[in-house]
Amino acid sequence: MPERSEAASVQAPAPSRSSLFGGIYGRGASAELSDQAWLQAMLDVEAALARGCAAEGLIPVAAGQEIASACRAERFDLVQLGREAADHATPVVALVAALRKAVGGRLAGYVHLGATSQDVLDTAAMLVAHRALGPLLADARAAAAAAARLADLHRDTPMVARTLLQQALPTSFGLRAAGWLVGIDEARARLAEVRGHELAVQMGGPVGARGPAVAARVAAELSLAEPTLPWHAIRVRPASLATALGELAGVLGKVARDVTLLAQEEVGEAHEGGSAGRGASSAMSHKSNPVGAISVLACVKRVPGLVATILACMEQEHERAAGAWQAEWGTLTELLGLVGSATAWSRELLENLELDPGRMRANLERLGERGVEEALAPERHLGAASELIDRALAAHPDGADAPPEPGGAR
Repeated sequence: MPERSEAASVQAPAPSRSSLFGGIYGRGASAELSDQAWLQAMLDVEAALARGCAAEGLIPVAAGQEIASACRAERFDLVQLGREAADHATPVVALVAALRKAVGGRLAGYVHLGATSQDVLDTAAMLVAHRALGPLLADARAAAAAAARLADLHRDTPMVARTLLQQALPTSFGLRAAGWLVGIDEARARLAEVRGHELAVQMGGPVGARGPAVAARVAAELSLAEPTLPWHAIRVRPASLATALGELAGVLGKVARDVTLLAQEEVGEAHEGGSAGRGASSAMSHKSNPVGAISVLACVKRVPGLVATILACMEQEHERAAGAWQAEWGTLTELLGLVGSATAWSRELLENLELDPGRMRANLERLGERGVEEALAPERHLGAASELIDRALAAHPDGADAPPEPGGAR
């Protein structure tokens, strides 16, 4: 199946299952992971399995092609599959039955050959993540590029640094932006590594003892990694994905928190640009709230608990967990959606951030009035900051993230 475009869309919120709160939690191209996307991913796994079994001589080639051609989500009743999932603690049982019915009795026995529900759901989860991370990483790359522009443009724009929320010594806004840049780049690189090498197929059969040949075929078909062994009850891969998403969320939260503090009227050193009229108060017409930064924070505040849930799910019984495995599906969906939304908001925030160098200078002069000599001629003390900015810009990768190599064992 072709992947969704990695081009980001930050002009309007993506459709969301929540119409009321979707404008905050459903921003950007990767934020909304629908049930339809999950269903299609599961069917893509079944199609790849059929083709892989055919390539290995386990079923006729024509049978593999016919099964694969039937694996289209619009042909199946998603609501009914959801109802039946309650009877089996997995939607795969009902899906396999429906797929067998769709292809007819002659081919039914070739559907889902040698696989188990966990093979389909684990691989679908990796496929859903792989597709969602494309536009998410594109937004993160654009956010980093915006931070790089701010760092370079304002390398000589002096401002007062603040430690423990108190005025400290002079710095430059460029150095602040360079810190944002490096944080986003490092978190993005980790997430790109996970996407390229740790999102692996699961094709171990009922108890994880299936030979690797079919898994290799499925991995190549879906452009996912081929694992050394099936990972039914060793959940390093979902945990790696969750923690990498958590790291990016943490960096974006830092950026957003800085903006909310700099945008306070008592500070007044930065404010959000972009859409006119945004940030209104229902009670105080004079206010202009930093909506983008607030929305980033609203998303990322929910992330640590979800990461903790995935880590808690690593303790599993024998060859298949009773409950912990099932707890991952919705948790990963929310994680990908929230971090995707936060990344799209952050891109828009940084691309439209407006600064007030005059206010920065005025706040710095207040420090000079208190006898801090460095604040009287701050430019003389910014040489090291400029050198550090150069290092950050030199380390910033130029261009798109390298596409992942399929089948790379971890």
